[in-house]
Amino acid sequence: MKVDWLVIRSPAISFRIDRRVPVILLCLAVAIVVAMVMNVGQGEYPISPLDIVKTVLGIDTGNPDHVFVIEDLRLPRTLVAFMVGAALAISGTIFQGLTRNPLADPGIIGINAGASLAAIIVIVLIPSAPIYILPISAFGGALLMAALIYSLAWNQGSSPILLILMGIGLSAIASAITSLIITYGEINDVSNALVWLAGSVYGRTWEQVFSLLPWLIVFVPMALALARHLNALNLGDDVAKSLGSQVEWQRGLLIVVGVALAGSGVATAGNIGFIGLIAPHLGRQLVGATHEALIPTSALLGGVIVVMADLLGRTLFTPIELPCGVVTAAIGAPYFLYLLIRNRKK
Repeated sequence: MKVDWLVIRSPAISFRIDRRVPVILLCLAVAIVVAMVMNVGQGEYPISPLDIVKTVLGIDTGNPDHVFVIEDLRLPRTLVAFMVGAALAISGTIFQGLTRNPLADPGIIGINAGASLAAIIVIVLIPSAPIYILPISAFGGALLMAALIYSLAWNQGSSPILLILMGIGLSAIASAITSLIITYGEINDVSNALVWLAGSVYGRTWEQVFSLLPWLIVFVPMALALARHLNALNLGDDVAKSLGSQVEWQRGLLIVVGVALAGSGVATAGNIGFIGLIAPHLGRQLVGATHEALIPTSALLGGVIVVMADLLGRTLFTPIELPCGVVTAAIGAPYFLYLLIRNRKK
C-alpha cells in the first residue's frame, strides 16, 4: 500500500508523517473537547454544554453558581486530568521506543515509583513544603531512579532488557520504602498520601494547572524535536550508529525528557497507572510507529483517557467517588495481561 508522506524540514528539525495524521489529530482534539465538556457538565450539579461554553467565554448565563462550579471546581480539575494524561502518555511512548519493548511504561519500569517515593517524602515528612516543591522533588526522584536503572543496566552499553529488569527490581524497593514511610507517618499526612497514591485529580485547582504547565511547555517540544532520533534508536543501537546517531547521548536526553514528564505528572495527580502503556498502543493503531506522529497522537489519547476516567470515577457510583487511577487500573491491568499473552512468544 502506498503511503503519502507530509515532510517538514528546518535547519534543526525534520518531520515525516502520513498525510492522514493531521486529520486524525483534529478528530482527537474534537474528542477531547467533547470529553472535557462532559466532565465539566456532569456531577451532582449538572450544567448544560451551552452554559459551559458561555461561562468559559465570559457570557452571563443568568446563574451565578455556574462561574464558581465551572471555573473554580471542575474546569481546573479537568485540565489537570488532560495534562497529566498527555504527560504520562508521551513518557510511555519514549520509554517504549528506547527499550524497544511494547510493555514498557513509566509505572512498570520504576520511574513512577521513584517519583512517588520522593513525593511521599515531601507530603508525609515535610507537609509544610510549598506546592511547587512537589513536582521538583518528584522529578528528582524519577531522575535518580532512572540514573540508577541506567547505571546498573550498563554493560558496554545500555541493554533494553536490563533496563526493564533493573527498573522492576528498583521499583519494588522504592515501593517498600514508600510503604514504610506511610506506616510511621502522621495520620492526617498519611491520609493525604494514600489518596494521592491512588491517582486522583480530586480537589485540583488552578495552582496545580500552572504548576504543571511549565513542565509541558518545556519538555513536550523537546520530545517532538527528538522524535526522529527516537525512530533511529528504536531500530537498534547498531543501526542507529550507522545512521550517524550519537546513541548514548541521545538516549540519555530522551530519558531526561521521559522522566521529567512522568515525574511532573505523578507529582500533580499521583500514580495514575497504565496510561503510558495504553495510549502508545492505541496510537500505533491509528498512525503507525513513526514517533513524529505517534508522540502527539499518544498525548491526545492519554489526555482523553484520563479525562474520561475521571468522569467515570465521579459518576458511576455516585455519591461515592473513585480516584481516576483506580479506573485506569481497572482498564489497564487486563490490557497489560492481554499484551503479555500476545507477546509471550516474541
